[in-house]
Amino acid sequence: MENTTIEKIKINGMGAIIHENGVFFRVWAPNAKSVSVIGDFNDWNDSNDVLEHEENGYWGANVESAKAGDEYKFCIETADEKLQRNDPYAKALTNSIGNSIIYNSTLFDWQDDNFQMPSWNNLVIYELHVGTFHVKEKGKVGDFYSVIEKLDYLKDLGINAIEVMPPFEFPGGYSWGYNPAHPFAIESEYGGADAFKALIKAAHEKGIAVILDVVYNHFGPTDMDLWQFDGWNENGMGGIYFYNDWRAKTPWGDTRPDYGRPEVRQYIRDNAMMWLEEFRVDGLRMDMIPYIRNVNADEDPNTTLQEGLSLLRWINSEVAEKFPWKLTIAEDLHGLSSITDALGKECGLGFGIQWDADFVHPVREAIITQDDAHRSMEKVSLAILNKYSGDSFKRVIYTESHDEVANGKARVTEEIASGDVNNWYSKKRASLGVALVMTAAGIPMLFQGQALLEDKWFSDTDPIDWKRQKKFNGFVNLHRDLIQLRRNFENNTEGLSGQNTELLKVDDDRKIIAFHRWQKGGKGDSTIVVLNFSTNAYDDYVIGMPTEGEWKLRFNSDWEGYDKEFANFMSTNVTSNQGEYDGFHFNTQFSIAPYTALIFSQDRD
Repeated sequence: MENTTIEKIKINGMGAIIHENGVFFRVWAPNAKSVSVIGDFNDWNDSNDVLEHEENGYWGANVESAKAGDEYKFCIETADEKLQRNDPYAKALTNSIGNSIIYNSTLFDWQDDNFQMPSWNNLVIYELHVGTFHVKEKGKVGDFYSVIEKLDYLKDLGINAIEVMPPFEFPGGYSWGYNPAHPFAIESEYGGADAFKALIKAAHEKGIAVILDVVYNHFGPTDMDLWQFDGWNENGMGGIYFYNDWRAKTPWGDTRPDYGRPEVRQYIRDNAMMWLEEFRVDGLRMDMIPYIRNVNADEDPNTTLQEGLSLLRWINSEVAEKFPWKLTIAEDLHGLSSITDALGKECGLGFGIQWDADFVHPVREAIITQDDAHRSMEKVSLAILNKYSGDSFKRVIYTESHDEVANGKARVTEEIASGDVNNWYSKKRASLGVALVMTAAGIPMLFQGQALLEDKWFSDTDPIDWKRQKKFNGFVNLHRDLIQLRRNFENNTEGLSGQNTELLKVDDDRKIIAFHRWQKGGKGDSTIVVLNFSTNAYDDYVIGMPTEGEWKLRFNSDWEGYDKEFANFMSTNVTSNQGEYDGFHFNTQFSIAPYTALIFSQDRD
């Protein structure tokens, strides 16, 4: 092998790097006295393939007899002991406490995959957990291939982006995924790296983007060979990959990565870019970044992690430079525009969008509150108007996510009528919430099973019951129809993907909200949404309107076709006439059923 190839690997490569003359192994272990690689290729003999010491604590050597599929580990000799460690950059493992596997990244056949990410204002995201989304055999976990089998369902629903909860190698077979033991390796129970690529390829073929949930605020906390990787630590803590003082503490253990150490920063950056480059994911959603930019999520200025802030900016700047069409999503939940402000702006972190706690919390409260009198239309109206960095589409809006339907909380329908989600109140108010998610400005998101009227709460051992698809087919169609309006399938609700929102009515006495959405305005664009958050029906309710003329009823959530218990209340097309009302030059009147959403727009000429 030419020396230039070796030098290139030393500069750019980590882990097990396959090339024409074997495999070059490279690892960072600055406190080791010596390092060797052991595996199938040398009968696990630690004296056969000793790595050469490079600068700055790196070790590397070529092994001509090693090949793809071989299992291996690094043997690290310290002053006191010999340690066997899995490769921090391993892309495949037998399991979380097993061996690393040499993985050939070039063999997967992408064929003619040339997916184009939908424009962000047209995205509809579906969050899913691989292990429970589609389980084909009782007592087993789902995998990427079983997810592929349900892509047609998602496409028919109108979904054009899936967000995959963390699928990295974790302890055991059941997990939410937020305890990554090996951040570069795809969970073996889910099918491994090639299976994940197969899902991405299949999703792209159906016009569906794939967003990956990544965890950089902590690692582990268990089954981690990263812990005291080369034997060194301070204060009994994690060693070279982690803070070894008070900054190590997180809600998930004392395992916060050391964002100030160049090699750890590179490790996290390499991980993020690998998913975007090699795996072709279309976006990254970073889990709870308050614990990256600050030791405490309560924003104590004395515990700010400037090195965490700079790491986030580095990753976002590189993504923006190389893949400006790909999303970086922050879970921050502190309502800060700085999260999505541009990198050149003071304090800006440069995320594309962020999850919006200021939408989900007031909206869920309005939906699950039992007494109509206690629903605040003012809070809901503020949720509708909220935006970040001056852009309506810098936020993800939702009523259900993995966090909002677990950890002491439950599905929206379960919160409304515990133990009886197939209940008029549950279905009516849940559909009201989904209608608001699909019509307010922002990027809408559903959680797995939401359209199937799933009950109880999310658990990594409780799979989705797909028999509900037939049982609640009307409720599924309600979601489908809303998504089609949101994505302007009929070319008459373009305003739902526009930047502009105007409140037409906020009636806290009768619990009515009406608002106008538009992109440029006019027929086929301007869209009117009316929401009744009360148990009362109203006839001849009057609101101000932006223009005159006939407005077609595009959606009525009370339609009996969505559920046999719905009343099919006779809402109809309306006509807006000249006449001052609530500060508008035109007005109209309509009828609306209890806990119902109506959507109106005008036909294009």
